[in-house]
Amino acid sequence: MLFTTSLMTEFFHSCTTNQRKREIEELLNNFAQQIGAWRFCLYFLSNTHNEYVMMYSLTVFENLINKMWMGVASEDKVEIRTCLPKLLLSEHKVLPYFIRNKLCKVIVDIGRQDWPMFYHDFFSSTLQLIQSPSTCALGLILLKTTSEELACPREDLSVARKDELRKLLLQQVPTVLGLLSGILETIWEKHSVTAATPPPSPTSANGDNLNNLLQGPYYSKLLSQPVPLLDGESEHLCSLALECLAHLFSWIPLSTSITPSLLATIFHFARLGCDVRGGRGKSKSGGGLSLNGGTCLADGDGALEQSRLGILAMTCINELMSKNCVPLDFEEYLLRMFQQTFFLLQKLTRDNNAHTVKSRLEDVDDSYMEKFTDFLRLFVSVHLRRIESNAQFPVVQFLELLFKYTFHQPTHEGYFSCLDIWTIFLDYLTTKIKSRLADRDTVLNRYRDALVLLLREVLNRIQFRYNQAQLEELDDETLDDDQQTEWQRYLRQSLEVVAKVMELLPSHAFSTLFPVLQENLEVYLGLQQFIVTSGAARRLNITAENDCRRLHCSLRDLSSLLQAVGRLAEYFIGDVFGVRFNDAFTVVDRLVEVTCYASQVSLYDLETAVPSVLKPDLIDVHAQSLAALQAYSHWLAQFYSEVQRQSQARFLSLVTTAMDSIAPIISSKVPEKLLLSACHLLVSIATTVRPVFLVTLPAVQNIFNLITDTSVRRLPPEARVLVCRALNNTLLLPWPNLPEGEQQWTTRSSNHASLLSALTRDYRLLRGNASLQHRRMGPEDMKTLVQQTLQVLKDIVESISGESTKSRQICYQSLQESVQVSLVLFPVFIHQPDVTDEMLTFFLTLLQGLRVQMGVPFTEQIIQTFLNMFTSILVRGGSAGCRVVEKFLKILQVVVQEPGQAFKPFLPSIISLCMEQVYPIVAERPSPDVKAELFELLHQVLHHNWRYFFKSSVLASVQRAASEEPMENEAQFIAIMQAFGQSFLQPDIHIFRQNLSYLESLNGKQKLYHKKLFRTSMLFHFINVLLQVLVHRSHDLLQDEIALAVYNMASVDFDGFYSAFLPEFLSSCHGVDSNQRTVLGRNFKMDQDLPSFTQSVHRLVNDLRYYRLCNSSLPPGTVKL
Repeated sequence: MLFTTSLMTEFFHSCTTNQRKREIEELLNNFAQQIGAWRFCLYFLSNTHNEYVMMYSLTVFENLINKMWMGVASEDKVEIRTCLPKLLLSEHKVLPYFIRNKLCKVIVDIGRQDWPMFYHDFFSSTLQLIQSPSTCALGLILLKTTSEELACPREDLSVARKDELRKLLLQQVPTVLGLLSGILETIWEKHSVTAATPPPSPTSANGDNLNNLLQGPYYSKLLSQPVPLLDGESEHLCSLALECLAHLFSWIPLSTSITPSLLATIFHFARLGCDVRGGRGKSKSGGGLSLNGGTCLADGDGALEQSRLGILAMTCINELMSKNCVPLDFEEYLLRMFQQTFFLLQKLTRDNNAHTVKSRLEDVDDSYMEKFTDFLRLFVSVHLRRIESNAQFPVVQFLELLFKYTFHQPTHEGYFSCLDIWTIFLDYLTTKIKSRLADRDTVLNRYRDALVLLLREVLNRIQFRYNQAQLEELDDETLDDDQQTEWQRYLRQSLEVVAKVMELLPSHAFSTLFPVLQENLEVYLGLQQFIVTSGAARRLNITAENDCRRLHCSLRDLSSLLQAVGRLAEYFIGDVFGVRFNDAFTVVDRLVEVTCYASQVSLYDLETAVPSVLKPDLIDVHAQSLAALQAYSHWLAQFYSEVQRQSQARFLSLVTTAMDSIAPIISSKVPEKLLLSACHLLVSIATTVRPVFLVTLPAVQNIFNLITDTSVRRLPPEARVLVCRALNNTLLLPWPNLPEGEQQWTTRSSNHASLLSALTRDYRLLRGNASLQHRRMGPEDMKTLVQQTLQVLKDIVESISGESTKSRQICYQSLQESVQVSLVLFPVFIHQPDVTDEMLTFFLTLLQGLRVQMGVPFTEQIIQTFLNMFTSILVRGGSAGCRVVEKFLKILQVVVQEPGQAFKPFLPSIISLCMEQVYPIVAERPSPDVKAELFELLHQVLHHNWRYFFKSSVLASVQRAASEEPMENEAQFIAIMQAFGQSFLQPDIHIFRQNLSYLESLNGKQKLYHKKLFRTSMLFHFINVLLQVLVHRSHDLLQDEIALAVYNMASVDFDGFYSAFLPEFLSSCHGVDSNQRTVLGRNFKMDQDLPSFTQSVHRLVNDLRYYRLCNSSLPPGTVKL
């Protein structure tokens, strides 16, 4: 023992080297593997106070029980089962808590193996400990550990044993719940002073609500008693009991074993989190409390310690609430739970002289608030539909309390969580109304007041005018995982709620929002009078600090309200266009006025007293006004279609003024945020609205001139692409509601050719004298010219790829010369991956969108050029090289998907390139680069060219026996299948999932698994690989998908699977003996339905792993039964 103690002390000493630690670790591991080592460990446990030695000894026992128990002699097992509980009982009060908990875990591990057959008093002795005051805490720790280890065991048990343990535990549940309920009730009643304070009278504040909520005075009296002050020992016992309940509730089904008395007791303890006696604090161990320490509780504020019990009680409640499957006989209990929880909600949100609601919530523990909010979310998302129609549940009063709870949240995260709950409720209400159109108004009127209040308050919360202090705390710089700032998230979630209310109450929502917008617009439109010009400089003559602050707040609010108005655009179109036309026209007319004013006055260009604040505000408002107008492009399109055969004066005025507001901003001198907003609006008008007269407007003519004039400084790349897209769409997209004869294609084609000619002038000059241009321009300038031109051309092709044949024909005619230039330039830039990548991206887009217009000969020329150059691309490697290869494989995907015979001659060379050049290079690479695109290409080859391998028609297949099924290109098919099979042995889970889905898809559409070649020479190999993957647990996330694929493969030949494959698979399994193989085979039921079969697969995998684990840990010479 002294030697072990010195080794352990040395191991944990700060001066010990890693090398020495490894030596000590090896010594200790060798000792632990010796037969009979446990006897020394038992002696150590009884005779040492060294914590390291005790923990090591318990680890030896843990390893013995979980891995070697099968080989331990029965008399040794009896001795261990006797000695360890005795040691725990005699020493539990003096052992460090982590040693005590570890010892409990070891004893429970024995029970997991031997109860009830060889350790019949395992559970009963735990219950006896709980019933004795001196050992109650110890019994509760054992009970919780038992629930954790036996109800949800790891894989080191067979499925049969897991099922047996769960059944045994379920039989004990009523007794256990009764004991836990008794402990909690006894402690509560012992410390309660029932006569100290009478329940509030019905006339007191909120008394009516309370009585309505709780249906009678009983709950009111019961739950309104003063909260008792518990001593440390009682708090410790209650925390352990509640932890036990929380874990039990996580796995036991809802049943009458969970009695009303138990529920009421849990709610008593949930009140402890509501009562405010001390300052705000955070739970030391967060939401998942563990109070199993040796002392009762850490020293600290009594209210904070008791609030932990409240958190644990809410954890219990939420475990019950999270169960969606509710038996009929439990629904009454559920109602009772809701009634009691809403008493707590009312308690949290009650306003009195001592505390406002917000200050009360600020004093409540953070973790308790999180748990309570989780409860509300579970109630609304899972159970509201069950309980809403119950006359005993006042849902409107609940919404009132939820409203108070939401808008007095002390933290932003708490507020976000509550907005989520409202979003869930609004979705539920919208779905309900759509499914019950007959009594739509009745349902809506029930909730109207709540929705009105919600809308008003959410709108107030996004305005600095009402909520400046909170809004200024929000971070508007740091991006989260969703690439939005805290402020953007706040605004987005708020506007989602506004939009959902708008869907339910459109008229009210509009009449609430628009006047607030108008008010802020008046301030904005009035800024012109404060502009002072001196020479070339223009300045906003607002300098007083207070005025600047007020202007800043007003501009921020205007920006938010413009986003709100834009978010509501979808509720003015479609069937309701006519009904809500006047409101929508008012909005759009106002937005057009504002954008035009902002562009004319050039507010973005003003000097201000506080440039770091006011200048970004002015730019943002201008950009948001353009974005809001863009949101109404679908409304403008519907307006256009309605008035096309009538007077278009109002529509013409809107579009003309909008274009007048856009044109001055499309300039390289304008801030990019504002420039891009204008470009997106221009694209939307050209693409979605498509007015016939657009191209004739002077503003649009100016934009044409700007973009084609090489003497003018170029726009930034993104803006240039957008403007070119808009101009392209103006000329190429069919005008709505006009016959083909009135589309003026001849004129538009000529204009489009001129536009493309101007855009590509410098690019086309590179043809034939690239080296000369290279010398004149410089390599970087030339590269930039190629990349930027191709980006514009690619975007133009993308924008018309889904349009009419005529549009695509004109587009290709205008592009033809540039396409040929690109093909000529490809070899020039072959050693510059970034340019090659851009070129291949362009050709990929071209093939996807204009394949027919290009014609077969030229397409063949493109493909042949790339195939000839491919080897030099492939050998380059690196991330840039990989991207180029991936693009080329995508191009080939387009080619092999093409119906008809035009590109079929390429198939052999494409397959050869994949299997002989690409696959050998990427097969053994651990990285997924190129693999995904390669296997996608192989899948497309098989899916779209099935008759390249299997010539027979469907009718011929039916008439001919399977053995006569003709096949061609067999070697290539086998190579492809082998590549798929090999990918299942690789660690990359994404490739595994993708390829498994491809095989399943091919089987579903082409009956892959039924083909003779696959069935006779591949089927069982694939099943074997998939089962081995399950056994090795290398792709656990895909368990269900793999089991389904195994079933689909086995179902082709169930007889062969059960009679040939399964015995062969089991005989090849190492690490198990013949008896275990027999048991594994016997337990795999010969079912042919999917659920039973997959259950057998998972059982086989679990038990095979269990047997291997047991066998690998047995000492040599052990006799296995």
